Amino acid sequence: MSELRYTANTQLQQLHARYTGTGHADMNKYEWLTHQHRDTYASIIGHSSLLSYTAISDGESTARVKFELTERMLQPCGPPPEKEDD
Repeated sequence: MSELRYTANTQLQQLHARYTGTGHADMNKYEWLTHQHRDTYASIIGHSSLLSYTAISDGESTARVKFELTERMLQPCGPPPEKEDD
C-alpha cells in the first residue's frame, strides 16, 4: 500500500513540475483564478485563430488585442487581497 502512495505522490510532483498552474494544497482562490486567467490569455495570444476571432468580435486590430491581453496578464483579477496575520 505504501508503494502505491509513493507512486501517486511522485506522479503528482511530476505534474506540478511540468504544469505550474495546477495548484497545490496551500493555494487560495485568488491565486487559482489568477492562473486560470493568465492561461486563458496566453492561449488566446498563442493561437492566431482565437486572437483573430477576439479581434473581430471587439472591432480592434489583432496587435491591439494582443497588447491589451498582455497588459491584463499583469493583474488579471485585480490587486491581491490583503493577507491575514495569524
